[in-house]
Amino acid sequence: MTRIVLVGAGSVEFTRNLLGDFLSYPEQRDATIVLHDIDPELLSTAAQMAHWTAGALGAKPRIEASLDRREALTGADFVVNTIQVGGARATHIDFDIPARFGLHYTINDTINVGGVMRGLRTIPVVLGIAADMADVCPDAMLLNYTNPMSMLIWALAAGTGIKTVGLCHSVYWTVRSLSEYIGVPWQEVSADSAGINHLAFITRIEHGGRDVYPAIEAAVREDRIPDDDLVRAELYRRLGLWPTESSEHHAEYNPWFIGKGDSVDRFHIPIGEYLRRVDRNLAEYAETKRRLAAREPFEIEQSGEYAAVIVHAITTGERQRIVANVMNDGLVPNLAGNACVEVPADVDRTGVHPTAVAPLPLQCAAYIHPAIDAQALTVHAALERDRDAVYHAVLQDPIVQSRLTLEQAWRMTDDLITAEAEWLPAWLGGSAEAMPVSGASSSRS
Repeated sequence: MTRIVLVGAGSVEFTRNLLGDFLSYPEQRDATIVLHDIDPELLSTAAQMAHWTAGALGAKPRIEASLDRREALTGADFVVNTIQVGGARATHIDFDIPARFGLHYTINDTINVGGVMRGLRTIPVVLGIAADMADVCPDAMLLNYTNPMSMLIWALAAGTGIKTVGLCHSVYWTVRSLSEYIGVPWQEVSADSAGINHLAFITRIEHGGRDVYPAIEAAVREDRIPDDDLVRAELYRRLGLWPTESSEHHAEYNPWFIGKGDSVDRFHIPIGEYLRRVDRNLAEYAETKRRLAAREPFEIEQSGEYAAVIVHAITTGERQRIVANVMNDGLVPNLAGNACVEVPADVDRTGVHPTAVAPLPLQCAAYIHPAIDAQALTVHAALERDRDAVYHAVLQDPIVQSRLTLEQAWRMTDDLITAEAEWLPAWLGGSAEAMPVSGASSSRS
């Protein structure tokens, strides 16, 4: 019987989606599903949702819930990580303090200053999860959804021997969006991509064996791209390939949109978008609790999450194709060899097998390189306890580069470290190391 552990299960909506995917596969319908969170209320709600989901699907898994991480991990075959250290409070700080320095962001969770701070909060906790896994489930595979994705996979590769793969749905949703723009069924479209998480590009996209990039070009030229995706359309015009992460993300990955004339209005850039998502998620959680108490039904639809696809392929031997975040090792020849890259991968009974790709166009690789520098510096800071590297990582943020002096960047970083001390390790002046190792936040939101 397969034992699947969800760490950070208090992210109730995502947990429901994952369980809907897991339990839709016949061989997983009697699996052991273990929910772990450090928040008793969130864990209880997640357990109620798990039981409801299983019942709605007619599945009979064994469902366990535990506040003790090592207990939950013991004997695991697969561990799914969806934590967010600091939760909503830390996210607000990531936005509020930069705003005092005149910096404004949309998502701020990947390579910008918020990504650096999120990495510093999260890397020690994820390494703690891996250390527990080495003790109580050394053969298990860690499936990571938590951001900043590339930083975490990089840190895990450098600091542990745990089998790890990073999973993100951005390529999946990009292919669906492009299919809609050109009027073809997304189920009939095949595509390849390459780059790093949130900064990859569609390198091939076909419908019925026919290249549909000319149709995408026509949609861009004829202004048939929706208002909420104009940033990617502009990057496609200039760089020649379509980015795989959303426009609201890419607006802050470079210095060309935010703070540049009327670009925020012209490209419909949603400043502060992630904060609105946090508020929506908190409201959705409250509504979920109410509906569970009232025994009202929920909609269940398969979300195509790769975690379920991986478990299915490994347990049955049925070969599947996914997109995976793994260490480069020559997979993308013109990106840093020690970076975490996002590439196609095959999955079978023997595991996840990344596919080497052709070099990216030089202009696309150049666009990605600064993000890798920010990731490298953050991982180095966390693993080597190097405070100077924290400042240097923040300096790679293109919004910081376009708006702040070096002195201002230093002061802003100090202010963030002070404000987030409760989630940061002692070497940064924080208090997180005095907390239990399981001291992650309970939600991805």
